[in-house]
Amino acid sequence: MRFETDRLLLRTLEASDLPILKDYLVRNRPFLSEWEPIRTEEHFKDETLMGIIQNEAIGNENKTLLSLYLFPRDEEKIIGNVVLSNIVRGPFQSCFLGYKLDEMAINKGFITEAVKKVIEIAFETYELHRIEASIMPQNIRSIRVVEKLGFEYEGLSKKYLKINGEWEDHAHYAILNPNM
Repeated sequence: MRFETDRLLLRTLEASDLPILKDYLVRNRPFLSEWEPIRTEEHFKDETLMGIIQNEAIGNENKTLLSLYLFPRDEEKIIGNVVLSNIVRGPFQSCFLGYKLDEMAINKGFITEAVKKVIEIAFETYELHRIEASIMPQNIRSIRVVEKLGFEYEGLSKKYLKINGEWEDHAHYAILNPNM
């Protein structure tokens, strides 16, 4: 799958993308560690990363996941990732939003541009009713992104996810499809 914004190409990965995925993750390991579960050396091995690519492909195909990687339009370099996970159909029609960005690309509007496009895809193509995002309260940049895009604060989930070895509280945000 491929989608475009003014400055970005958002697309799924293929096996041939393994080297650029590895470069992105290794390059940003110190920067992202504050916001992610502890990643062992095993996580960065080719076999593990190939498994991630394959599992994402299955989820993308089954429409239980939408994992899109961000590329500047003129480069074959990953600068981020936006994911709709746990896509549930039936009366729920909902999912969870997650995203991360290359340290060198922060504060340039890339993640806002990408998330805005993914919201459009979720509501128009996937016909979802609700997108939820859980963000650590100290992650001010990430909170600004969802608030700018119309997400509303719904409350605090105590010790919600184990991040960087600690159970962290998360602020819970959601946006509803205005056409449903």
